[in-house]
Amino acid sequence: MSGAPPPRTCAGTRAPRPAVGVPPEDGGSQPVPVARRTGTRAAAGTAMDDDGPVTRATLEKDPSEVAAMFDEVAARYDLTNTVLSLGQDRGWRRAVAQALDLQPGERVLDLAAGTATSSAALARSGADVVGCDFSLGMLEVGRRARHEGVELVAGDALHLPFRDASFDAVTISFGLRNTQDIDVALAELRRVTRPGGRMVVCEFSHPTWAPFRTVYVEYLMKALPAVATRVSSDPAAYVYLAESIRAWPDQAALAGRLQQAGWGSVGWRDLTGGIVALHRATSPGPSPA
Repeated sequence: MSGAPPPRTCAGTRAPRPAVGVPPEDGGSQPVPVARRTGTRAAAGTAMDDDGPVTRATLEKDPSEVAAMFDEVAARYDLTNTVLSLGQDRGWRRAVAQALDLQPGERVLDLAAGTATSSAALARSGADVVGCDFSLGMLEVGRRARHEGVELVAGDALHLPFRDASFDAVTISFGLRNTQDIDVALAELRRVTRPGGRMVVCEFSHPTWAPFRTVYVEYLMKALPAVATRVSSDPAAYVYLAESIRAWPDQAALAGRLQQAGWGSVGWRDLTGGIVALHRATSPGPSPA
């Protein structure tokens, strides 16, 4: 689930890795060289050298910091998610697939695909899945997994490297929250979706029952970082996770942002008591015959 930042490498990448293919305008695939990070800045403001750890991003969501943070957690990302969600992450992925209702042969963009675990779940429908992320560390983990029916692309959520109206459906799970500009990311997703196409946003949200919401916030700020210490390759990154979830708009507010970005038929469904919300929308215009 990492958050996405046209055919270019993202800032904040680590030492060179095997290139990840990015399709140019003609629809082919060309390798993109991986830039070496010459220094970035940790959340506390301390400059880090090439080999120093980047522990977490700030809520300003500087793209280089966010990308570097996800590079750090890539190796154990899926395991950590399963542990911290108490296994709920699998059900959330199934809910996304059901909401998209993909058909064989359709083309779907899975933005902020991370290690492509979410993309693999979508590919079981027979659809052609393009997983896109700006963390090259995450994409490398996904590439090694060799998910059938999934093409992995390095790309920026704010400047997607795809033609207009090139997907039947688009989705982003637990990544919109990490983009530097939510409204631009939503507009880019609409640009690459065909008229009448659909979008599903799966993101952490706000529990609807007040007593449970109080307990949940306590878990986010205290228990989650403690559990992450045992299972994550970079526990401090999960402090950012907790902070970013707490600062995220509620279900109705996010629905309003989708509408402002030009999406139609916006609605949402709460999962796990509102810990996660599934927002659905369609791209304006008639569906092709």
